[in-house]
Formats: sequence, C-alpha cells, structure tokens
Amino acid sequence: MATDMATNPAKYKINHSMLRVKDPKASLKYYEFLGMKKIHEMSIPELQFDLYFLAYDSPRSASSHWSDRQGVLQLGHMHGWENDDNFKISNGNSDPGKGFGHVCISVDNIQAACQRIEDAGYPFKKKLSDGRMRNIAFALDPDDYWVEIIGQTSVEETEDVTETDPRAYLFNHTMIRVKNQMASLKFYQETMGMTLVRTIEMTSSGFNLYFLGYPSESANPAAGGDYSFASHEGLLELTWNYGTEKDPDFSYHNGNTDPQGFGHICVSVDDVDAACARFEGKGVRWQKRLTKDGAAFVLDPDNYWIEVSFPFFLLSYAFRFEVKMLK
Repeated sequence: MATDMATNPAKYKINHSMLRVKDPKASLKYYEFLGMKKIHEMSIPELQFDLYFLAYDSPRSASSHWSDRQGVLQLGHMHGWENDDNFKISNGNSDPGKGFGHVCISVDNIQAACQRIEDAGYPFKKKLSDGRMRNIAFALDPDDYWVEIIGQTSVEETEDVTETDPRAYLFNHTMIRVKNQMASLKFYQETMGMTLVRTIEMTSSGFNLYFLGYPSESANPAAGGDYSFASHEGLLELTWNYGTEKDPDFSYHNGNTDPQGFGHICVSVDDVDAACARFEGKGVRWQKRLTKDGAAFVLDPDNYWIEVSFPFFLLSYAFRFEVKMLK
C-alpha cells in the first residue's frame, strides 16, 4: 500500500456491488447463465458466511486482478438461510425495504438475449413487449432482485437477430433511489470523485435518472449516444422521485437492517489512507473508519454504505470485518 498522502479520484473504480442471497447455488447458476463467471470466492467458517464474486471476463472488462476492475457482483450468504422457510431477501422495490432498485447488464442483441432467458424458464418483471418502453426488460433472479436488460445497439438493429453471445455482455450499473438529488449528486461528484455520465429527465412520470462513475477502459465512445453509455461497466444510477426531498419524514432503506437485501457498493482507490483522509476532510459520515484491516465504510446522504478498499488488499481479514457488519 502506498504511504504518501496523495490520492487521485480519477484512478478510483466502482469495484463491486453486494447483494445478500438466500440460496447461493441457485443464484450462482442464474448469474452464470447470464454469462458471468465466478472469479473469486471466500468462505469464513467461523462467521458462517460465504462471499462469491462474479463478473464478465471478456477482454473489454477483465483486468489482472478481480479487486482491480469494475463490474463485479458480490453475493453474500449466511449459512442456513437456504433452509429457513420463513427467511426472505428484500429486493429493495417495496416497503418497508424500498431503496435499492436493480442491477443492469447490457447485451449484444436484446431480443435474442431476453428470449434466451425466457426459454430457460426464468421469470420477468417486465418483458420487452410490456408497457411503452420497448427497449428495456427486467428479469428476476432467484431472490426476486430485478436485473435490467439493455441493448448495446438499438432494438431496430437487432430486431431480426436470433443469436446472442453472453461473452459480449457487461455489468453496466447498479441503481439506488435517493431522496434529495442535489445532495446526492454533490456527494458522489465532489466527495467520491465520480463523473456524471448521463442524465435522463422523465418529467411526465415525475422522476430523473443520473448515471455516475469513474473513467472506464471498457467504454466505447465510438458507439455514440445511448449506446456509448451501454458500453460502460461499473456505473451507479441514482433515481430521484420528485418531491421526496421536501418530506422531512421520508427516507429510503439501505438494505442493512431488516428486511435485509442490498449491502453496499465498493470503491477501490489508489491509496486507502490518503483517500480516507480526503473523505474525512470533506466531512463524510462513517459507518466504519479505516483500521488496520484495510477497509472503511462511508455513508452517503441516504445512509447507503460505500466500502472503500485498496486493490489487492481485499484480503480475508478485511472481509471478516465486513461480514461482521453485514450479518
């Protein structure tokens, strides 16, 4: 780990998003069907907790080490959840656990990709043919988490294509709802050092979408327009519903108290000591300050957890502390 106190947010990455799962066998089978590969696994027997890391492992997304890349999905499982008929994961899309929204993958040919998922017997929250938005779909994973499907090219271009290659897919973004868009945009841009990549204003429906992230080598600016956006990995989508910022009693659920589901996003940084000193100087609130285990957790304006870690330092003792917080 570097010892100087210089840090450059342009070198940060959104490394992973963490979801708790009830049955890891079912979840691993599902995400591997979507084309992800299990790139790392960690078992912590004394805490009865396992962590699985999945990602798309194509030349567009992979790097030399799983901790030093974007677009990783972390699945967390407590031993015994799969045998408890009364235990249910909260997918974040209904009260009292509303907050987290979905994860999103971008695919080469969206009609063929959705047909492949349907042919495998997996359910959808929204098919391409449902509603007015015919360019997105939402599949459901074994815990009813929503998985958004978007195309890397227009639906018109892929309308007659019947083949899809999961090796071309990307883990595009993770969506969370925010109460006050101005507070959240300021936090993620000025404090966390992210760049606003795209804004979608849905004024007739009463909400806006903001997509933020760090520079990505996997992105393809030559794709142009909406489809340049779809070539990114490791983005964060903020959904703001108009008026929530005016209600002093309104809040979103961060997923880490009952009902549990979503856990956190993780930002890997160039120097964890310097980055945490920078965050401290900007007045962040901490869920966990940096200690010798090498990981810290910042709280965003809606109390979502943001893990801060150094690539190659995401070792067992850091995760042991993380798991104690997530149980």
